[in-house]
Amino acid sequence: MAVWALGINHHTAPLDLRGRFAFALDQIAPTLAGLRSALSGPEAAIISTCNRTEIYCAADAQAVDRTVDWMAHAGGVAPALLRSHAYTLHDGLAARHVFRVASGLDSMVLGEAQILGQMKDAVRVANEAGALGSTLNQLFQRSFSVAKEVRTATEIGAHSISMAAAAVRLASQLFEDLGQVRVLFVGAGEMIELAATHFAARSPKSIAIANRTLERGEKLAGRFGGEVMRLADLPARLHEFDAIVSCTASTLPIIGLGAVERALKQRKHRPMFMVDLAVPRDIEPEVKGLEDVFLYTVDDLASVVQTGQAQRQAAVAQAEVIIDAGVQSFLHWMGQRDPVHGVVPLIRQLNTQADAWRQAELARARKQLARGDDVDAVLEALAKGLTQKMLHGAMAELHTGDGQARAQAVDTISRLFLRKER
Repeated sequence: MAVWALGINHHTAPLDLRGRFAFALDQIAPTLAGLRSALSGPEAAIISTCNRTEIYCAADAQAVDRTVDWMAHAGGVAPALLRSHAYTLHDGLAARHVFRVASGLDSMVLGEAQILGQMKDAVRVANEAGALGSTLNQLFQRSFSVAKEVRTATEIGAHSISMAAAAVRLASQLFEDLGQVRVLFVGAGEMIELAATHFAARSPKSIAIANRTLERGEKLAGRFGGEVMRLADLPARLHEFDAIVSCTASTLPIIGLGAVERALKQRKHRPMFMVDLAVPRDIEPEVKGLEDVFLYTVDDLASVVQTGQAQRQAAVAQAEVIIDAGVQSFLHWMGQRDPVHGVVPLIRQLNTQADAWRQAELARARKQLARGDDVDAVLEALAKGLTQKMLHGAMAELHTGDGQARAQAVDTISRLFLRKER
């Protein structure tokens, strides 16, 4: 069984390319179905966040090239372009990578905990879709255990600055008093909830939530004493807000250049602070070129969230030791299940063979009892038949081969059959 990972992330691919391969949670199951059909049914899982999209597969034969072709087709790009930004990892390297991802060591925000929840959601969806088998399930469950140990035994999460906190920090650099700022949040998901929590702690002048469904927006707005609006009303009201933070699952931008230009005109060119946390983008990239707009994407926030990273380097070294142990344990588990050299297949074969012997001797004993043979004699014959079958192979080895082979057989058989009970 081979395990491999194919992915792109914030280290290897620009934001707009990552946006082509972003899958919402409700898209993962049908996407997995298409992938497994194209690859003839391997175990598979897809992890898709703002910073990465990764495909994990396990099968008897590797099919990385076909996976690349399938992924490129799904994102509407040439396979050569995808290959130039993608990474492929196999077996131990794939395990090490997923353990590092779960532990927050491969995140833009070193040590952040959100990725672990996103991975668990993705694995749950893959499992419910019937795409996981014992190998990938074992890989991910071990990654969760390693991540828990890393967070418990190290200070990897200490001093961590989230994207939401970074957005507030940047806003406070632009506006002298956040208490006089009107803030609009577009979307109502986990990232917006986190951002709203950070901004609300600075007591802005007002908070509004724009969402496709009012019910979910009202629930979030109620937590912060804000108002709610429909996305359709956004262009007409954009000028009312000094700071806009957007993160939706839309596949196309929902705040265009024209809408922002009109808003600036109505604001008499008072500056607007905009943060686009969505992948794909919620705000057209051309907006960044406007003189009175300060637009930041998830990639732009990278330098801000690195603050405090030096304090965590010792924790990273500790975490890598834990991850190394986890990788070795997983590879040992994989090796035991190797169909040629693995222990588990041999154990299964031995159990099957022993069961066949048992059934044969029981069948013979039942026939003897049915015709009225002495019970003690039947039991003696059953025990003798079983022991003869169990010892036949060992006895044959002791009487065949050259002297060296017999000496090795003597040593092995002595250890197997004559060891003392402990």
